[in-house]
Amino acid sequence: MRPLFDPAAAQEALGPAAVAGEDPDAARERYATIVWSHLVEPGDAVAGRLVLAHGWSGALRIATGDHTAASLTPRELAEGRKRWLPRLDAEAVTQSLRTGARAGVTVVTRADAEWPQHLDDLGPHAPHCLWIRGEAGRLTALEPAVAIVGARAATSYGEHVAVELAADLAGGGVAVVSGGAYGIDGAAHRAALMSGGVTVALLAGGVDRAYPAGHAALIDRVATHGVVVSEVPCGSAPTKWRFLQRNRLIAALTQGTVVVEAGWRSGSLNTAGHAAALGRALGAVPGPITSAASAGCHRLLREYGASCITSADDVRELIGADALTLARSGPGSGADHHRDGERPATDDTTRVTDALSTRSPRAVADIARRAGMAADQVEAILGLLHLEGAAAPTTNGWRLTRSSG
Repeated sequence: MRPLFDPAAAQEALGPAAVAGEDPDAARERYATIVWSHLVEPGDAVAGRLVLAHGWSGALRIATGDHTAASLTPRELAEGRKRWLPRLDAEAVTQSLRTGARAGVTVVTRADAEWPQHLDDLGPHAPHCLWIRGEAGRLTALEPAVAIVGARAATSYGEHVAVELAADLAGGGVAVVSGGAYGIDGAAHRAALMSGGVTVALLAGGVDRAYPAGHAALIDRVATHGVVVSEVPCGSAPTKWRFLQRNRLIAALTQGTVVVEAGWRSGSLNTAGHAAALGRALGAVPGPITSAASAGCHRLLREYGASCITSADDVRELIGADALTLARSGPGSGADHHRDGERPATDDTTRVTDALSTRSPRAVADIARRAGMAADQVEAILGLLHLEGAAAPTTNGWRLTRSSG
């Protein structure tokens, strides 16, 4: 991975920018990828075909000159120029680089070892480069990985299931990928973080500006412990089109997509469609037949052959991950947290079990107060304890089902 270009060197949109230790041709090609990320909207297949045939610098010369391209028809090239050239602005490129440098953002291209090769399956629809907050090297460790997506207006049932799945999977070594949104996305990211696993948030706007704003703290935590990724430059605003196109990246980065909760026309079904088109595994969590929030999941199960997901083990089977191997070697498990099957006496799980009672159900807020922890941390750990059979939800709260030893 190379650092961002020195913004002072980015004076001309068509000129190369200096990168320490990189030869001029490589620097020119790298800079051209950044220019292309400014010129196009995500998923522009005409630009993608031009780049695949001529490289980024060559494609840029064709787009900005009088050249023709055998890879495109004259009409495709003419219409493409109408879309791209109004955005050819050296100052805009410079400004995005400056903004990224201030925010600690790096740019990863296909020339870098950190480039996630699963994205190449998108062909001409693949992103030109990735703008990243966090440790970009984690992007090459996304195998196994699963996308957990769903409704923004999630029900308590949907968020509970998302927490259980994400906590178990991430704690066992499966990276959790989602979109950073309210509802299911946020629940999945939080649970993955609290389990000590890897999580990746794909944003529809620039990585320098958290969206939704209410998730700014969560996205900062993902950047610290995982990766925050976008294909659009710093300073870019999220739009409806960019949200829809962002979903193809979520699907492509993983071995499978699980829709936890979705309405009949939910955007999560768009992610599921991308997963199916890419040949990725697809799963859906069933919900109450009376719940409109689960209608999309039932549609996936009935009409699109999605696998029925009721536990983290179902997800592991879906993506072909070996549960025993992951449990022994994955981050957030094994020697990091256990020795001979026992947890350290002072870990967060012990604090939660200490706050539970075998006789009186207690609300999450009460458990959090007793444990001295945040409520979302407690919810993630309760999900794991429930999977282990150590705790059970009741109509009045949670109770301990057996001694923690």
